[in-house]
Parts: sequence; structure tokens; C-alpha cells
Amino acid sequence: MAFYNELSKYGDRAALIGEEGTTITYQELENLSNDFGKIIPERELVFVLCRNIPGSVGGYLSFLAKDIVPLLLSAEINKDLLENLLSIYQPSYLYVPEQMSQEFDKSELLYKKYGYCLLCIDSREEVKLYPDLALLLTTSGSTGSPKLVRQSYTNIQANAESIASYLHLDERERPITTLPMNYTYGLSIINSHILVGATILMTEQTLVNRNFWNFFREQEATSFGGVPYTYEILKKLKFFHMELPSLRTFTQAGGKLPPSLHQEFAEYAEETNKNFVVMYGQTEATARMGYLPPEYALEKKGSMGIAIPGGTLWLKDIEGNEITEADKVGELVYEGKNVTLGYAECREDLQKGDERNGILETGDMAKRDKDGFFYIVGRKKRFLKIYGNRVNLDETERMIQAEYLDMDCACAGMDDKLYVFITNQSEERREEVQHFLSNKTGLNPIAFYVKSISEIPKSDAGKTLYIKLEEYYD
Repeated sequence: MAFYNELSKYGDRAALIGEEGTTITYQELENLSNDFGKIIPERELVFVLCRNIPGSVGGYLSFLAKDIVPLLLSAEINKDLLENLLSIYQPSYLYVPEQMSQEFDKSELLYKKYGYCLLCIDSREEVKLYPDLALLLTTSGSTGSPKLVRQSYTNIQANAESIASYLHLDERERPITTLPMNYTYGLSIINSHILVGATILMTEQTLVNRNFWNFFREQEATSFGGVPYTYEILKKLKFFHMELPSLRTFTQAGGKLPPSLHQEFAEYAEETNKNFVVMYGQTEATARMGYLPPEYALEKKGSMGIAIPGGTLWLKDIEGNEITEADKVGELVYEGKNVTLGYAECREDLQKGDERNGILETGDMAKRDKDGFFYIVGRKKRFLKIYGNRVNLDETERMIQAEYLDMDCACAGMDDKLYVFITNQSEERREEVQHFLSNKTGLNPIAFYVKSISEIPKSDAGKTLYIKLEEYYD
């Protein structure tokens, strides 16, 4: 049976504890889903405007349990983008924070609990939903795009079980939220811990807020997850000198850590007897596809690891043939039960079945070492031709970040015009970066257009929004 259908087996154990004081037990989660089942008797689509508070997660789990299909969106989503999604997908219901309920005209309040409201909006023409369709998420970096990832009940259960297995999760775990629940990585932490009956500590405070760390210590958090940007912040906050006796595990995904940063956190984990687990995933694979076992965190620095339990990773060349030699670059392909059904770009697409059949071409270029560990080297589409030379934008970024630790950077552009955006404002630094890249690549310095901007645009999950850099092009 799926984990969201057997919540009551953990009884009065706390499932969700909010910083504001709300606690929801596993039995209360079961009760909440039963309430929703009575209010929404048919299989319907509901938009959930998410916050990292117990009521938000409680609603999400309840919808899964009652075969109601949620689309998870940030409660901070731009209003125009939300209106666009509402007009395209025409849900019958909204599940929103209580303070937002008055923003939706022509809606009827059906239910209110734990700081959230269930609203019925104008009745829409019925659309048939594919039977195994469980959940809709936006693709990374496209929170306003109509393009959604269609996840199945099988996908969610399989990935939660796999993650719980390789992280050795049990009911004693107390993860603290550091990522939005509408982001695939943040959601995977919730799913895998609810599966084992753990207690999730929910806060909307950021890492730079003292209240976050007070809550962390008071509630004896055992783990957290972060994207590369999270770890950059942690280093600046002198994380290595913090007293966190309850912490056992910290995980990283959402992009490749600079090798130097990876090494520092791996060394800290080894010295303090904690687990540092680097992971690899995409929304299109529900969440996780690979992980680096913590005992290899130092030895295999820079690797995204091996396939998760139940999955397979392999490389293919440009002809589509499998690459078996070590250290040869090809496109990374993943196979497993967590590969999602496909995309949706309009309401009618919610009727579509499984278009991937368990196989995902990730779009990431990678190599595998002689021991079977994979290393991401860049995106298939993150290459430019500069004067006939193929330049990997991700690798260019990593070179700059390793050399200049005092600034952020991003690389983008078009063939024969590579833009390098840096957050250092000096003309001297721009020229320095230009000549540094010229020396590293052997290309003429005029191939690199170095521009200073106040900050690199990033998503809630800390991923660079390259499309927003286009406004700085000449």
C-alpha cells in the first residue's frame, strides 16, 4: 500500500511540527484526508499554493490519498503567471493559505484548517485524468510556464522507497525544511520521511536567520538538504564551527558543487562523524536518480555517484550506442520506476498516458570512472561554438568559481559570443576574468564578454535562471 494511504499506522506520533507551534500527528493527517474525501468525491484537479507549514503538506498528502491530483505552486508565485496557469488548466479547486483566500473572487470556502483553506472556483468542463496521474510539478526554473511534469502514483512511491533505503531512514529522523515543498528536491525529503513515520520540522525561516538555528536546536533536527547555493551560504555562516549535536546527515542536490566546496563539507562530515550525501536528480525522474554513498564523499569528490536502488544509469554516444569504456563522455540515461509519465502543456494533456516507459534521456553529459562512479561534465545544450571550438558553459563557470571565490558568476550567450556575468563590479576584475579564460581555453580574449551585474538571477531552489540573463545581451 502507498505510504500516503496508511498514515494512521503511526498513530499519535508527530508527523509535522511547524515553527509557529502547529503539530499534526499521523492520525490527524489521516483524518484530514478523510475530510477531503467527503468534500471532493470525484477525481479532480486542485492547485495548491505551497508554504513550508504543516497545513500545506497535510493538504498535499490528503489529495494523494484521495486520488485528487494537485499541482504544487509557490504561494509567492507572480499573480499574472498564476492567472495564466488557471486559464490553461482550469482547476475546480484551490488550496491556499488562509490569508490569501480573499484574493480569489467567485470562489466558495469549503473547508478551513491548519492555516489553509480549500476553495471551490467556477465549475469547469470535466476533463478526464489519466488513472495513474498523481501529481503535477513545474519543471526546474519554469515556475510560470504552462509546461508541467506529470508524476504517477508509482513514481512517487518508488522514489520515496528508494531514497529511504539508501539514506537508511527510520522513524527517529527529524529533517528540517530548507527547500520549498513545491520544488522536487524539497518534496522528495517530505515523501521519503513520511514513508518511514519520521517527524518533519517545518520552517519558512532562511539559513541566515537566527530563528532557523534556534528552531533547529530546540527541535533537535537530524538532517537537512541543500542546493549548491545553500552550501555557499553555510560556509559564509561559519557552519563548520556551529554546535549542532543532533545533526547526523546533510544532503546536496540541484546542481554540481564546486570541488573545493564539496571537499570542505566532506572533510567536516568525516571529522564530526556525520554523513554528507551528494545526490543527483530531476523533476522528470520524480526526484532522485543517483547518489554518492557518504563513505566515498572524499575519495570520489566531484562525482554524483551511482544509480539509486531500483534504477540504472548508463551513457550513450551520439549514435545512441551504449558507452562501456571508462572516462568517455556521453549523454546520461536513466531507467527506473520513478521516471515520470511525460509533460503537460495544456489541460487535455492530463489525459495522456506514460510516454517515457521508464527511460529518461537526462540531457546531462557525463563520464563514468573505472569504479562505476558517474561525473556530470555539463548540459547537452549548454555548449557554444566559439570560432569553431566547442565550449562547455558549465565547465567555464566552474573554472571561474574555483579561481574567484569572492564572487558569483554565470555563463551564457550564443555561438561566437560567450557572455560571462560576474557580481564583482570592478573593471580590473572584468579584464582579469577575460584573460584568465583566454589562457585556460586558448581562445582570443575578445571571445569573452565579461559583464558586471548586482546579482545572478536564481530560482527559489538556487538554480541560475539563464533566460533572465538574456536581457543583458548587447
